[in-house]
Amino acid sequence: MSPRLRLVGAAGESPAHGAHADEHEAGRPGDEALDAYSRTVTAVAGALAPAVASLRVMRRTRRGSVPVGAGSGVAVSGDGFLLTSAHVVGAPGASGRAAFDDGRELRFEVAGADPLSDLAIIRTEAGDLAPAELGDADELRVGQLVVAIGNPHGLSGSVTAGVVSALGRALPAGERRRARIIDNVIQTDAALNPGNSGGALADGAGRLVGVNTAVAGIGLGLAIPINATTTAIIGELIATGQVRRAFLGIAGGPRPLPPRARRDRAQREAVEVIEVVPGSPADRAGLREADLVLELNGAQVRSATDLQRMMVASLIGKPVPLLVWRAGEELRLELTPEELD
Repeated sequence: MSPRLRLVGAAGESPAHGAHADEHEAGRPGDEALDAYSRTVTAVAGALAPAVASLRVMRRTRRGSVPVGAGSGVAVSGDGFLLTSAHVVGAPGASGRAAFDDGRELRFEVAGADPLSDLAIIRTEAGDLAPAELGDADELRVGQLVVAIGNPHGLSGSVTAGVVSALGRALPAGERRRARIIDNVIQTDAALNPGNSGGALADGAGRLVGVNTAVAGIGLGLAIPINATTTAIIGELIATGQVRRAFLGIAGGPRPLPPRARRDRAQREAVEVIEVVPGSPADRAGLREADLVLELNGAQVRSATDLQRMMVASLIGKPVPLLVWRAGEELRLELTPEELD
């Protein structure tokens, strides 16, 4: 062995050198933090990976079935139902193959899709899937550890980790004429790539808190939250294959009310209009970018989640009052929601 290379704690080492080495090793608190971080990520990956599948969406042609898309899915029940992104699998009736980490490859059909939330349910014939435990994204905090599991570029079982970078984002998507606005999106710096869509975003306890949906840039991934609103959507898709939803046509995010607006109101936050879809009910009602939505149909609006919960089928075609804050004063409008196509 070269005399310039020494093993820490080797026989014959001088006490002074050994003590110095011990102090050096003890002075690296980052190692302990990294070990704890690694243990958390590996535990989440081990617990959730069996629930995550690699999806290949197929289309029938005269020459047989051909692949037309790919993504990921997460088992949410033991009797064959998986959750994924609506933009991955398309409309009900589409089909494909789901491959799991135990080597199984199962045929699936799309049972239902909701373009507003970008969520879809696919059904396999398996009766022994390992479902993910659903968490509550409403409990997430900015800076919290999250783990993404999916199949980027077709590489199954890929795991990345990061933090919640922001909450309450809005994601416009689809055609401008009939755009869909996905509200209350989770922003994370966990690396996401094509093929991750429909995959799992989990908290440090291994609970599913989001469905990865888009890559907005380097270090900028977006996920649909799993909360009371989306859990209800998932239940409807499993039960009936569809979700009847009212449609306003805005993208919005939370914003604190200015002091003057708070003076006579109990609420402290509203939803700021970031974008208005041309030709939408919001556009026809006169809603503008930078308006703050205070109330809809008499109920206070504090977040995008509040708006989502209000978009029930009973509002479709019904004129409802809308209260906004614009240019330093309250403004009352009337809006008639449409049914989301």
